[in-house]
Amino acid sequence: MSIFETFSLALSNIWSSKMRSFLTMLGIIIGIASVMVIAGFGDGMENYITESFQSAGTNVLTVSLTGTGSSSTVKVDDMYDMVEENSEILDFVSPKVTMRSQLKIGTETYNRTSVTGVGEEYFDIYDYKVEKGREFRYIDMEKRTRVCIIGSYVDSEMFDGQSLGQTLRMGGEVFTVIGVLENIDDEPRQGGSDDVVYIPYSIAARLSYSGTVSSYVVTVKSDDLIDRGQNLVENELFEILRSEDAYTVTSLTVLLDMMTEMIDVVILVLTFIAGISLVVGGIGIMNIMLVSVSERTREIGIRKALGAKESAILSQFVIEAALTSAIGGIIGILCGYGLSTVATNIITNLLGETLTVSPSATSIAVAFGVSALIGIAFGYLPARKAAVLNPIDALRYE
Repeated sequence: MSIFETFSLALSNIWSSKMRSFLTMLGIIIGIASVMVIAGFGDGMENYITESFQSAGTNVLTVSLTGTGSSSTVKVDDMYDMVEENSEILDFVSPKVTMRSQLKIGTETYNRTSVTGVGEEYFDIYDYKVEKGREFRYIDMEKRTRVCIIGSYVDSEMFDGQSLGQTLRMGGEVFTVIGVLENIDDEPRQGGSDDVVYIPYSIAARLSYSGTVSSYVVTVKSDDLIDRGQNLVENELFEILRSEDAYTVTSLTVLLDMMTEMIDVVILVLTFIAGISLVVGGIGIMNIMLVSVSERTREIGIRKALGAKESAILSQFVIEAALTSAIGGIIGILCGYGLSTVATNIITNLLGETLTVSPSATSIAVAFGVSALIGIAFGYLPARKAAVLNPIDALRYE
């Protein structure tokens, strides 16, 4: 019997018991669809996190000075000199002072607006664009000028879009608005990235009552130089402070790698759990094939009496099991695509964020291959049982 005839016979047997075949495939369908959705969710999470980190700057180093275990201090000029002397690797630097201060505009007080002291290169580091007005200048830092740049939400909601030249109060000081940033969020909202006020770091340090800057952001020329840049900054800080406990240097790339590894572990565990249904589906195929062998014992005896070899009987039942599993795999892939689309819509509507659940071509190919292999693996035992039947006993079977 040719392979084509074997496949035709297998399809005929599957079609003759449509409901039983579908129930046999159900475990495979559920397993494949579940694995696809979980794998697609994992890929979507990784892509979403990667895009989020890239927008925040994966070439950015965050330097925090704790002073622990060191009597020396790092001055702002030290950080600027470090970047200038290593300009082949490092690009920009900006002090960063986070303030906890209420924002007062007229008679209104705002508590959720973020107030940060930064240098003149801060907006270049994060690629923020000033839509109206001007950016900070060096003289603003040097003279501790009471000026500020605000986010688009503050401009539209607190000044009705007419903020340039207007004033606001923070920490008992009056600041004049000299610039408005372009939208950062798709929809500016209270407490979001556009609900911000930036002031010169020199005045921010004084208003924070510390008088010093203990945090900096430093950029490297490219993502490929991030490790070299981090090592360089750490070595330079150690030369000044003589204590590794006096500072920390972190990069978003390291955090991204850590989060990606965590997601991979979680997805692997979930995929393993979902894969259990594939094993259950394989057991179902074995069970049905054993029943099929019992039902077709007389047919097997007739075929062997007419000269069919054991290998022909074996291949017939193995192909039938593999075909059953493969058809279940195809249906599972289609269901997986449908469920992925539904999951994408649900996540987008619930979270308001675009996270695409989309299985990769590799995961689909693996899913289909696994479904076929399960049919072969779990169909071999019943097929072997059919192949070794004694034709005389098979013909006498009722």
